[in-house]
Amino acid sequence: MSILVSNIRLPFDEPEALALAQARRLTGLDEAQAAVSRVSIDARRGRIFRVYTVRLDAPVDEKAFAEKLQMPFVRYKPDEKAAVPRGKKRLRHRPVVVGLGPAGLFAAYTLSRHGYEPLVLERGGDLDARDRAVQAFWKGGALDLDCNIQFGEGGAGAYSDGKLTTRIGDPLCDEVLKTLAAHGAPEDIVKKAKPHVGTDILKDVVRSMRREIVRNGGEVRFRTPLTGVDVQNGALRAIRAAGGEVACERAVLAVGHSARDTFVALHQNGVYFEPKAFSVGVRIEHLQSEIDRALYGKYAGHPLLPPAEYNLSRRAGGRACYTFCMCPGGVVVAAQSEEHTVVTNGMSYHERSGKNANAAIAVSVDPKDYDDGTPFGGVSLQRQIERAAFAQTGSYRAPCQRVGDFLAGKPSKAAGAVRPSYPIGVEYSAATASLPAFAQDMLRGSLPFFGGKLRGFDAPDALLTGPETRTSSPVRMTRGDDLFGRGCAGLIPCGEGAGYAGGIMSAAVDGIRAAHRIMEEFRPIMD
Repeated sequence: MSILVSNIRLPFDEPEALALAQARRLTGLDEAQAAVSRVSIDARRGRIFRVYTVRLDAPVDEKAFAEKLQMPFVRYKPDEKAAVPRGKKRLRHRPVVVGLGPAGLFAAYTLSRHGYEPLVLERGGDLDARDRAVQAFWKGGALDLDCNIQFGEGGAGAYSDGKLTTRIGDPLCDEVLKTLAAHGAPEDIVKKAKPHVGTDILKDVVRSMRREIVRNGGEVRFRTPLTGVDVQNGALRAIRAAGGEVACERAVLAVGHSARDTFVALHQNGVYFEPKAFSVGVRIEHLQSEIDRALYGKYAGHPLLPPAEYNLSRRAGGRACYTFCMCPGGVVVAAQSEEHTVVTNGMSYHERSGKNANAAIAVSVDPKDYDDGTPFGGVSLQRQIERAAFAQTGSYRAPCQRVGDFLAGKPSKAAGAVRPSYPIGVEYSAATASLPAFAQDMLRGSLPFFGGKLRGFDAPDALLTGPETRTSSPVRMTRGDDLFGRGCAGLIPCGEGAGYAGGIMSAAVDGIRAAHRIMEEFRPIMD
């Protein structure tokens, strides 16, 4: 239990100790133990501050003390550590987790820590195999359909900025951060308002968590794609995978948002799917130094300031356009999982020291935009866009265009001050040509609007590279209040692929919740 003192604003170059002292002074708890709980950068209105939330622990009735102060920036924070559920029934078979992205990783990790010895099935390879496959593809080799940026140990999040921000406000978020830090992530992620790990460190964290799953009695089978499920009388009996059938009463489906063939196989086995909204767009690249100047002004480049990042949005005509997955000092990457397609995404390393900044500019897509009478109209739209981009360049090279040319309605012939970072190479043309007309129109109206919010965002030499289609899953595996998939007791759809998460943090939390669902019903294997 603690007292939290929020909104302590100090010039960014002042020492952290002043925030601790100010929290003590404001509350009168001069002898309290103090530590930073959260810190963020506020670069608005031409001045740059660090904004702190400080945790105070003192030998007082902290709840009564905070209420007596009646200060809006002082509140009592109870301990929110989730109780570990413990069921009474015995499992006949060990639980199965399908997928080793953030949701599956945390589901399996949680189960293994409490004696459930899960079996994990992952269609791709381990991270060493993934790195080899990805690098070979980026250098002109063949695309491995089961081991790429979308599939394999760590999921799509392993090749990203490793952002750990979320808006879900779940107390399990702290557990996720502490677990990541315990396995090698920077310790300061637990107090930063916008923590990130970076793809380089995140890969080692994932390896460490997987090794602990195995040490605790779990098993991980790589290169083992799910091919279906056996449901009898509305209840899960087994899952089918490469290598044969695996009997189980409980399985967590954490297959990720790009497992299109798995979606179809599950649907054919009676798993219920429904279409859901998602977004499509392009990646935009600027010089990171220009983004720093726009947000930090004369302080740009100061060694105490991190590479600047932004978050922009606009609504018009019933649609949203927004920046997504911003990667300071990062690169645009090739993220295909099907042949003869072009797919972009963003990635950065922990130091975020690259020359360019990039982000997706995404336009919302509603199921009514793609209704084809099936749950998979969104998948069809994604595939149509990705194949059209491939046809446009005749290769895995991505269409690329200067912002100035895009706004002028003409294709580009070369880059300007910003050079593309897409590893396979680009073709200068019309970057948005493969997108639906409504998305192109929304992008054309939004770029100048964003330029009014962030100076230089719509600069003529900024680069658009497309398309970006894998922002989230276009389907949802509907589940009930008991977390089971509709009409299938024992099957727990989970994470981004099931339509219940939108990033590393929310997927990890959903994975823990899925594990708890099993734990509250059954006792550990070792009991």
